[in-house]
Amino acid sequence: MPEAGVGRRGFLGGALGVGALAAGGAGFGVAKAVEPDRSADGGTSAVPFYGRRQAGIATPAQDRLAFAAFDVTATDADALQRMLGTWAAAAAQMTAGEPIGSVETAPQVPPIDTGEALGLPAARLTITVGFGPSLFDDRFGLRAKRPAALAELPPLPGDTLDPNRSNGDLCVQACADDPQVAFHAIRNFARLARGTAVLRWSQLGFGRTSSTSTTQETPRNLMGFKDGTNNLKAEDAAAFDRYVWVGAESDQSWMRGGSYLVARRIRMLIESWDTDNLADQEEVFGRAKNSGAPLGGKHEFDPVDLDALKGTQPVIPIDAHIRLASPKTNGGLRILRRGYSYTDGIDPDTGLLDAGLFFLAFQKDPRKQFVPLQRKLGSHDRLNEYIRHTGSGVFAVPPGLSGPGDWWGKALFG
Repeated sequence: MPEAGVGRRGFLGGALGVGALAAGGAGFGVAKAVEPDRSADGGTSAVPFYGRRQAGIATPAQDRLAFAAFDVTATDADALQRMLGTWAAAAAQMTAGEPIGSVETAPQVPPIDTGEALGLPAARLTITVGFGPSLFDDRFGLRAKRPAALAELPPLPGDTLDPNRSNGDLCVQACADDPQVAFHAIRNFARLARGTAVLRWSQLGFGRTSSTSTTQETPRNLMGFKDGTNNLKAEDAAAFDRYVWVGAESDQSWMRGGSYLVARRIRMLIESWDTDNLADQEEVFGRAKNSGAPLGGKHEFDPVDLDALKGTQPVIPIDAHIRLASPKTNGGLRILRRGYSYTDGIDPDTGLLDAGLFFLAFQKDPRKQFVPLQRKLGSHDRLNEYIRHTGSGVFAVPPGLSGPGDWWGKALFG
């Protein structure tokens, strides 16, 4: 690949590095090595950026989300690679709690970093990047490198999708324990992308809706129920290898060690939900609202007994969410959930709250995991009375970055 030029993008790429060092002769910035900042209790609030896997998947879920999808406007692969290299160098610094580049900028030029996160800790920021199916067209010569598993999601039962909240060439998931830190990452990626890519849609999330580590308590969704009790946990490496990480089965070697992300914006009709009686709410989910226990049990993590009867009727209704989503009724099928609650003000057409769940799920192959599961839920789940799927996207999330000078999808373009 030719060396980056001296225009604005070349300047930004070089400005991110110490002494404007070039990465492999490509003109990308090399992020300086930064010690993680230390929190008051002596622990670290910085998640390592470089590694075999991208952070933000097996990482214990943080409290806040800023998510964005981008469309690439450039028409050559070199410009796209330069942007991804610039993003990678910037991400290495932001996840370490550092500003992008030097804060000492000449008064006559805009600062490299937008500045709203100066003085804030890293707040466990993770930045996870993925590629949408639309990136693999004739613009960049990538058609032959599109994985078979990166198939467009088919129409699914209950879809009421807004095309302005769906799809994209690229996605960026920024998770942190501080909303300003997460927003700062997306804002600066959008700024660094100017001239190469533009924002297609974005979503802010608050309040994680799944526990992804045994160290975390199960949170509640906006319907007041504990969500993701039996989610995959990062400590179960064997389960991650089986259900989350792409392995040797992939037809594309550049994706091995990565994962696939499905993002779904699920609006909750919470005004209708709030008028439903408690007994019906519990039958919709198949769990007790206060304790989180499966119906028929006493504690949240009691085994789910799908065979239990009360008289001649199942204790957990046949259309309860917990039954239809259970691995026991889906041939052992599992996915990793990392969703967040969202609220986007008032729906101007109805005057009702536009709020719900921004569902994020990582898996080995969406065709074999998310799609069959959602077909079943969308057709039979009693919860469908209270939800609408309004946005959607599927993305290939490549493996992690090896170190300074590496960037997302480098092997893809090789």
